[in-house]
Amino acid sequence: MTSPRNGLPQGAEKALAVQEMFDTIAPSYDLVNRVMTFGLDRGWRRRTVRDLALPAGARVVDVACGTGDLCRDLRAANLRPVGVDFAFGMLANARTGAPLVQADAQRLPFPGASLDGATSGFALRNFTSLDELFAELARVVRPLGRVALLDVAQPSQPLLRRGHAVYFEHVVPRIGAAISGNAAAYRYLPESVAYLPPAGDLVRMLDAAGFRDVQRRLLTGGITQLLTGTRA
Repeated sequence: MTSPRNGLPQGAEKALAVQEMFDTIAPSYDLVNRVMTFGLDRGWRRRTVRDLALPAGARVVDVACGTGDLCRDLRAANLRPVGVDFAFGMLANARTGAPLVQADAQRLPFPGASLDGATSGFALRNFTSLDELFAELARVVRPLGRVALLDVAQPSQPLLRRGHAVYFEHVVPRIGAAISGNAAAYRYLPESVAYLPPAGDLVRMLDAAGFRDVQRRLLTGGITQLLTGTRA
């Protein structure tokens, strides 16, 4: 079925559409990210790992790991990541020495309380249910373990918000189409922001799932957001 919000797909239709899209754009995914963010995505991921605030040797699942960018940063911080993604094309194009698993992050193949932390990078809007995702992260992360979830945001400052909207909605799709050859995939990118709940709801959802001290930080003028929390 489709959502009344922007006509975006929901449920099983959304899962299939997202999986097929990422399988298709996987070969050019990293290059598009570097170009459209002017390389800022590297710093955002490093901040994610830093704010995860786990000691060396901690076991971390990176959900919707894509081609392994966050896994590489986690390994560089002496953590032990495992990447999970349900798009095989992304895993096939991954550039990381971390173990990778093809699986649905809303049904992770790990025992309860078996991991020290969890991360994700620009993936929250691609899940079919954030309530299910957060509950699953709460299941697999041990008490006092940590999560750090990075995604897009919209600046609150009016002028910056307008400029960002023009770039994100009109320039980014053209960049993505030119590099990947898939215009539809990069039209989806700005449209998919509609899947994200309001900031306050995201914080409340993580708290309800069993995380405490949940914080939301805006990065680079508010164009990205980083959610962190500690498993109760």
